[in-house]
Amino acid sequence: MLSSVLNSGTAADVGILVVRTFVKLREMLSTHKELAAKLEALERKVGSHDQAIAGLIEAIRQLMAPTESGKRQIGFITGDRSGKTKK
Repeated sequence: MLSSVLNSGTAADVGILVVRTFVKLREMLSTHKELAAKLEALERKVGSHDQAIAGLIEAIRQLMAPTESGKRQIGFITGDRSGKTKK
């Protein structure tokens, strides 16, 4: 307001600097809002990835665990289960 009352070159320069400062300040604030929104989106995305990775690790652990079922014998079973062969 003072630069509009005073008719000097210095007052006009100071008025321009004040306006430029407020414009830069507004730009910085809007940039920080965009940055905060991007960080929030990244946190949500990483959070879902953490759950997926935990699920994969659990599946791998289950595959690595030994099976509890008994072993089957390999081969054919004949009618005679005594183990003797017929001649």
